Amino acid sequence: MKLLHRQIFKELISIFTLSICGFMGLILIGRLLQFRDLFMGQSIGVVEMAKLFMYLCPFFLLILTPIATMLAIFLTFLRMNADNEITALKSGGLSLYRLLPAPLIFCVLCTGADVFFSLYGLSWGTENFRNALMEFARTQSQLALKPGVFNKDFPGLVFYADKVDDKDGVMYSVFVRDSTRKGMTATIVAPKGEILTDPSQGRLLIHLENGRIYQQEREQLSVLKFKNYDVRIPLANILKGYDVDELRPKEMSWEKLVRINRAGDRAGDIDPNFFRKVQVEVQKRMALPIACLVLGMFAMPIACIFRGLKQQYGLLISMGLFLVYYTMLSLGVTFGESGVLTPVIGLWLPNITFAVISVVLLKMAVMEHSFSFRLRFLKRLRRKAA
Repeated sequence: MKLLHRQIFKELISIFTLSICGFMGLILIGRLLQFRDLFMGQSIGVVEMAKLFMYLCPFFLLILTPIATMLAIFLTFLRMNADNEITALKSGGLSLYRLLPAPLIFCVLCTGADVFFSLYGLSWGTENFRNALMEFARTQSQLALKPGVFNKDFPGLVFYADKVDDKDGVMYSVFVRDSTRKGMTATIVAPKGEILTDPSQGRLLIHLENGRIYQQEREQLSVLKFKNYDVRIPLANILKGYDVDELRPKEMSWEKLVRINRAGDRAGDIDPNFFRKVQVEVQKRMALPIACLVLGMFAMPIACIFRGLKQQYGLLISMGLFLVYYTMLSLGVTFGESGVLTPVIGLWLPNITFAVISVVLLKMAVMEHSFSFRLRFLKRLRRKAA
């Protein structure tokens, strides 16, 4: 039995690894096409691109781990069923219950990995991804602000610095003309300034010290002195349309989500729509890791019930079943954010439904209630082609 479970586990690991690598490759290629303008505009190197993709991996792995788990178990037991290995084991006195330890341990390990992605990996990747984009924007802005040159690269803003320190980015004798506000123009002069980043708010700022603001509105002119003043640079222009706004619930850490979820009903300044999104995200972070266990145990009896099914068709069936699950999950997210359903019901209903069906199917597979799978329309096409 140990040898049997070891061989099943090895096959599960190999298919799971191949599935994860394939899915991640397709997703990263899509992201590369999405960020092509950003990469070309920022002149980002291969190493920086690899870092950005690495920061995005936990977000995608949270969703891909359940489907890869389901696919690995389904294809493994489908192959064993097609090669009559399961029939041989049954004839030797082994039931499907004796084969459960290997896929069950595999599902538990995948669930643990997905819990890590949900609670820690996602927030780590999001934070580093935002910091990297902010650093790219800051570097690009420093390169744009050349000493002794009026810079007009940013819409509504004109920058001038008499001297710029290339090492730390400190500017001296700074002049800024701000016409971003309708009907008002502000001219700001300061002896010193520097470019700063605020990743938590998604802002890139030019921090000025000990200067004056000459504000003109219609025919009135006012002069204000300041000790510290920040001018926000539009990130959408620097990052080629990719704006870094405030953290959304799906980008927040688990601790922050739980804190908002617990205190949201007592805080009157939280938007109800935002609070519902936080509640949905909390349930989603818990439901997706459990989906590894549920979908994995659902895939095993399905693969044993079908007979005469080739692996390519099994791949389509498993993808279709996961699409059903993900559609139910997406509907739960939509209904939960709109307030139609409570997030607990909307996000956990797919897991409960598939768990109940998996128990029924496992009993059917143990009692050898199977049916032969025939694709009649493919046979007809082959006959016509012949």
